[in-house]
Amino acid sequence: MAIITLTSDFGPKDHFTGATKGAIYSELPDVNIVDISHNVSPFNIPEAAYIIQNAYNSFPKGTIHIIGIDSEINAENKHIAVKLDGHYFICANNGIMSMICSEIVPEKIVEINIHDKILSSFPVLDVFVKVACHIARGGTLDVIGKTITSIKPIQNIKPFVKEDQTQIIGSVIYIDNYGNVVTNIKRNFFESIQKGREFEISARSYKFKKIHKNYSDIVNFDIPIEKRQDEGRKLVVFNSGGFLEIALFKSNPKTNGSASTLLGLGIMDTVTVNFTSTPIDTTKTHIALDERF
Repeated sequence: MAIITLTSDFGPKDHFTGATKGAIYSELPDVNIVDISHNVSPFNIPEAAYIIQNAYNSFPKGTIHIIGIDSEINAENKHIAVKLDGHYFICANNGIMSMICSEIVPEKIVEINIHDKILSSFPVLDVFVKVACHIARGGTLDVIGKTITSIKPIQNIKPFVKEDQTQIIGSVIYIDNYGNVVTNIKRNFFESIQKGREFEISARSYKFKKIHKNYSDIVNFDIPIEKRQDEGRKLVVFNSGGFLEIALFKSNPKTNGSASTLLGLGIMDTVTVNFTSTPIDTTKTHIALDERF
């Protein structure tokens, strides 16, 4: 049975998500439809790219992913279907796929060319659904588009490294539901530049010299729970997706604040990592405790 996922900036209020699901069920009554997220910030391509990259590989091979972000077709925003890592992605060629494609080479990319056969003012409903159902029935990409060899990149999706390799300049690409700040610096990339050296992470006026393995590593469990003051402490981790993340322990934007609100960090703000010039003993762990506010 086919699985089709939906990721969009439609939100919970309007009819768009329901209409899209209804159109899919009208063509494929037995399909499984899974919502990844419909709360992507409007037209936020890096945010959508981060969400889909970290969600898609939890699904079985052959899953079809419809991504409805900035999908209105025009001369600079064509529609594409991509086969990558055994999955299919249907979206606008606006950079959404560039984060995944920077790590995994697509098996095939086509620019969708069936628009002359479909009267459409809502391409996710009218075009993307048709393509998804075609693939779900076993149809090939060649039938719905012409092969292309590259996709549009997202600007600043990759961090910058100084020529002498003493500094990484990264950007905030996502702020999660807890207000944690996710950068575009991935663990493998960080460690390939670090080469065992000590480092200092800078985010506005805040400095971090340690990276935690888990959020709760900052808790001293030998102290009685009533005497702990851990909630709201700032820390840095590599999150479940392998991205460098600045967080607060048990943060809540509505109560004790979050990394985004308290550190004043928003999308595309700069986060830098400065390395010492002399390598250190790589057997020493650099995953440890950071200071309090």
